[in-house]
Amino acid sequence: MSEPFLVPGGRPLVGTVAVPGDKSISHRALLLAAVADGTSVVRGLSDGDDVHRTADAVTALGAGIDGTRITGADGGLRPPAGPLDMGNSGTTMRLLAGLVAGWEITAVLEGDASLSTRPMDRVAVPLRLMGATVEGTGPRCLPPLRIGGGGLRGIDYTPPMASAQVKSSVLLAGMRAAGETVVREPVATRRHTEELLALCGADVTEDDVDGVHVVRLRGGDLGAFEIDIPGDPSQAAFWVVGACVVPGSEITVERVYVGPGRRGFLDVLGRMGAAVDEEPVTGPGDLAATATIRARSGPLRATTVDAGEITGLDEVPVLAVAAACAEGTTVFHGVGELRVKESDRLAAVVALVHAFGGAAEAHGDDLVVHGSPALSAGSFDAAGDHRMAMAAAVAAAVATGSEPSRITGFESVATSYPRFADHLDELAAVAGGSTS
Repeated sequence: MSEPFLVPGGRPLVGTVAVPGDKSISHRALLLAAVADGTSVVRGLSDGDDVHRTADAVTALGAGIDGTRITGADGGLRPPAGPLDMGNSGTTMRLLAGLVAGWEITAVLEGDASLSTRPMDRVAVPLRLMGATVEGTGPRCLPPLRIGGGGLRGIDYTPPMASAQVKSSVLLAGMRAAGETVVREPVATRRHTEELLALCGADVTEDDVDGVHVVRLRGGDLGAFEIDIPGDPSQAAFWVVGACVVPGSEITVERVYVGPGRRGFLDVLGRMGAAVDEEPVTGPGDLAATATIRARSGPLRATTVDAGEITGLDEVPVLAVAAACAEGTTVFHGVGELRVKESDRLAAVVALVHAFGGAAEAHGDDLVVHGSPALSAGSFDAAGDHRMAMAAAVAAAVATGSEPSRITGFESVATSYPRFADHLDELAAVAGGSTS
């Protein structure tokens, strides 16, 4: 076991930080560039291990990567020489399953012990309906997955859960399917796949009809593209919440994606009375929904949060820290999907709040967090879950006590944000402190 990460509390966080390139956009940019005609230019990719897994996978399938230049696999994806290792990246596995399904190849997708317990039936079901062969273990189709692709037909599909990964997997397969592929979302999820498909020149349209987000795609060749990937809002959320809850703090987070399906944490904090401002960023390679975010400390009040506001639920752990510092009781409704993340995050968030002297409980699929006059230093085991580790660091930063808080399993942050500890130390150091 590695040494615990120590975080003294009560030191203001001050300064400017640039978070890694958006992880969701990075995955999709790599996958689409791998099958586009010619060479795409992709700047600002996330440097986390998850995205490295996607890069390694598309290279094994025939794409070429040279710095920021990605050349599509000549003649289409080729069979890999062996199993493709997804590590801990569920996004890589689910999206790659859709991409591989469109080509007449067979590939085995495997992952680490944690990923091997995560259900893949949610993508296996629609891909099988399209004509692909998807084999896993048990009724939930646990990894490793064996994908046999080619000969697909378009389907009209309504996912049983709100999942950008499921939508994206179906659309990636739909690029190679006969006829039209339609995905209907009663709760709209992040639209990065649609945005990037449009950037590649795909025949894709989006409509909102009677409260349902409808995406229509007709297969065809994709053109090379150029993009500057904006900062990951799910990572920016840690600093924005940190600035809001640690007294005396003021943080600027540069070039963050704030588009549909990703700005929910900002809207929630706004209802809580947080001092948060956005300044739009526009440039030749920027997506339209990019902004610099400034946040500073101040009192927060409780609110009610619906799962549909936080698509993917990635920001719930750190929003729970904000709720623990707010006046009143905050309820997160319908967040049961947290149970099938890198860990059982619903139970882990409750444990996190308790570890720092707060009060929280789960009632069915709801998370209830009671505001506390002050959090206190504590110890928390992130159990290999990167988002729980970083949320714990934010809780530790606001906690009071003569001794620093201890976070074990903190090395998991390498999955998505390898420099998180360095940035935390730099922001604390500006105000005269140090985190470790």
